[in-house]
Amino acid sequence: MAKYIYQYKNWTDFTWEEKTIQKVFGEVRHLQGTIAGQMSSIGFSTKNEANLTTLTLDVVKSSEIEGEQLNYEQVRSSIARRLGLEVAGLVPIDRNVEGVVEMMLDATQNYLQPLSEDRLFGWHSALFPTGRSGMYKIEVGNYRTGVMQIVSGAMGKEKIHYEAVEPNLVKQEMDKFLVWLNNEHTDLDLVLKSAIAHFWFIIIHPFDDGNGRIARAISDLLLSRSDGSTERFYSMSSQILVERKRYYEILQKVQHSDGDITEWLEWFLTCLKNALLETQNTLKKIVDKIEFWKHHEHTSLNERQRLMLNKLLDGFEGKLKSSKWAKIAKCSTDTALRDIKDLIEKRILKQEEQGGRSTSYELV
Repeated sequence: MAKYIYQYKNWTDFTWEEKTIQKVFGEVRHLQGTIAGQMSSIGFSTKNEANLTTLTLDVVKSSEIEGEQLNYEQVRSSIARRLGLEVAGLVPIDRNVEGVVEMMLDATQNYLQPLSEDRLFGWHSALFPTGRSGMYKIEVGNYRTGVMQIVSGAMGKEKIHYEAVEPNLVKQEMDKFLVWLNNEHTDLDLVLKSAIAHFWFIIIHPFDDGNGRIARAISDLLLSRSDGSTERFYSMSSQILVERKRYYEILQKVQHSDGDITEWLEWFLTCLKNALLETQNTLKKIVDKIEFWKHHEHTSLNERQRLMLNKLLDGFEGKLKSSKWAKIAKCSTDTALRDIKDLIEKRILKQEEQGGRSTSYELV
């Protein structure tokens, strides 16, 4: 059986090949700067909207990586309320949603605070308010005292993918990790520190459950430090979800390394670069949407039209037909057609070129 990285002496003296990661690291730093510049040029309400959307996605997607589906509207409401943002239609919120949001906001809004054992235990307790993970009782707000294996497969045919640091060593390993994390006098770039911290924490796997989500929160904390801002405009977790298969493959590979983590760093930085590129697209959408509504602030529109136009501006999936309009806006097809014709007359919608049997519409 190949040795795990933590079974080597001085396993945390990580090494990597500068040359391999230099290019993508430069691109990440450049994109971070570009996005910060774009954000500073847009209005206050747009910025709040972008920040709220990013934080919401971060929470939802980080849970989704673990196979847990959180309600988007609940997460959004919870974040908006805590940030003191005026958002229409606040919805009642589940306790487990509140917990994940609490952790995420503590990481990103209080990013300059040191990360202590107590703070980590607070995060862990917030993630598991009932003291259970699904049906199972787990140790909450404390390091695990049991063996931690990541297994798959049917009973009796389990395959062990990873066995983490022994329980009696968790505390000393975590103490060492936290000293390193809170030491600001190293010349290590914060983006790289974010990547290393993620990997290091996952290798220790200090908790019974929730290790992935906490590792991503630690990454976000350090990325917030690297941006020098509580505002988040890109979501690493959303991108990890897209690349989830590769995420696990690379962790599985590098967990057997003898200390060289080049492959992990390269993957993490590339994933971050993709998250930043995705943000540039999203930003464009947000700015376009704001321009659109500014342009149409005096246009008389009914609620159904507003609803559907917002859906189109957010990137409507598939073709917009009158039948779809009727279904989403909960009205008759005749009403939908009247709404659409009215928008065509106002030069907001037009018929799509390729006619065919059923007509579809798009924004002008």
